[in-house]
Amino acid sequence: MLNYNGKFIPETDPPIDNRGLLFGDGVYETVRVLDSRILFLEDHYFRLMSSMRIIRMEIPKDFTMEFFESQLLETARQSNCEVSGRLRMTVFRSGSGFYLPQTNAVKWIVSAQKLDNSVYQIATERYEVELFKDFYVTRQLLSSIKNTNKLINVTASIFASENGYDNCLLMNDSKNVIEAVNGNLFMLIGNKLVTPPVSDGCLNGVMRKQILAIAHKMENLEVVEEPISPFDLQKADELFITNVIVGVQPITQYRKKAYSYALAEELLIKLNAQVRLSGI
Repeated sequence: MLNYNGKFIPETDPPIDNRGLLFGDGVYETVRVLDSRILFLEDHYFRLMSSMRIIRMEIPKDFTMEFFESQLLETARQSNCEVSGRLRMTVFRSGSGFYLPQTNAVKWIVSAQKLDNSVYQIATERYEVELFKDFYVTRQLLSSIKNTNKLINVTASIFASENGYDNCLLMNDSKNVIEAVNGNLFMLIGNKLVTPPVSDGCLNGVMRKQILAIAHKMENLEVVEEPISPFDLQKADELFITNVIVGVQPITQYRKKAYSYALAEELLIKLNAQVRLSGI
């Protein structure tokens, strides 16, 4: 079931005449619902509003945080995934036109998918990654938002699948490693936890923000945002990926280097405790 601009339609019959499809003229938020609440609601809402402003979309007056939340939760309820689910709201510019749109007004669509786990769980099975070198992410503001042009992520995913990897690490136009296909990258070297700055072209991730906040409160751990070169990966003790759906995904293998995941597991435990206690 899809929530298309407030009307529920079968997922087998989605609207296709929109600029998000034709020109990639859209932005989106992927959120996690747990026990009929949207995790990290404010962060998702304000990132969506910021993304819409960046690409000069007109924000409807009724597009409040309460409206955003209610439409997501009603879609979860209609799709029987309000206990644990993955939701995506895509906002696209409406109307016709070619590269120059005839209006900056928007329409939106929400899709839902049920998830098996009600809490974040650490994945301990083998998870191998490789660098993706066919295309590079540019260091610009558009790279930091969730826009509907994800061809680099798509082709990197295909590369990983064709070569037996679980994921790929993306690089920017300075040849620094910035993120994985589906989330932000963290690297532990000794007692130093590093993640690339948003200015390097990585996504301004909601889970990235949560993990940074948790890590900053931990004793004997230095937390920095600085560039990561491909050579740094071989020196790391841990590598892990973060996003709001899986929480923290440890990387266990990169080329001939194997990694532990003790810090990733500790961060995930603290994240689950925060989710349960704060009701965020």
